[in-house]
Amino acid sequence: MIDSEGKKMKNKNVGFLVVGIAIVIGIIVLIFNLGLKSIVGQTCTHGDSCTMYDTIMIQTYVSLAIALLVLVIGLFLIFAKEHEKIVVKKVRERKKRINLEGLDGDEKKVVEILQSEGGAAFQSALMEKLSSGKVKITRLLDKLEAKQVIERKRRGMNNVVVLKRD
Repeated sequence: MIDSEGKKMKNKNVGFLVVGIAIVIGIIVLIFNLGLKSIVGQTCTHGDSCTMYDTIMIQTYVSLAIALLVLVIGLFLIFAKEHEKIVVKKVRERKKRINLEGLDGDEKKVVEILQSEGGAAFQSALMEKLSSGKVKITRLLDKLEAKQVIERKRRGMNNVVVLKRD
């Protein structure tokens, strides 16, 4: 539905409208029921045992059930959560050329491995690929971190080594 400003009406507003309609239907049914009982009371010669009273009651219950159903739908619309639009915006990363000048052989190897892994790798994976021990890789990464080439992020018991980007 669209309101006068051209914006989509919220479910909550539609719910209030439907609840209002259900209440009006219920009032109309009750007024109609009273009118029918009055007419049957004046025209039926059997008194209170007249079968038309039973028919009126059945019709009233069916009508009130429909009004109740409309009321429940309105309440659902009022309290239902609005659908949220999820906007995923892709940001194009500027691929920064990493200056390999001033880096020694092992440092260059670390940067090349990280580039081939999409810019990040676990420290343990770097140890395996370089066939280095824990101490050597830690010192190597310390140097690269000091030169602001990489950044280490703690993930549980592991470190993730990430190439720095501006």
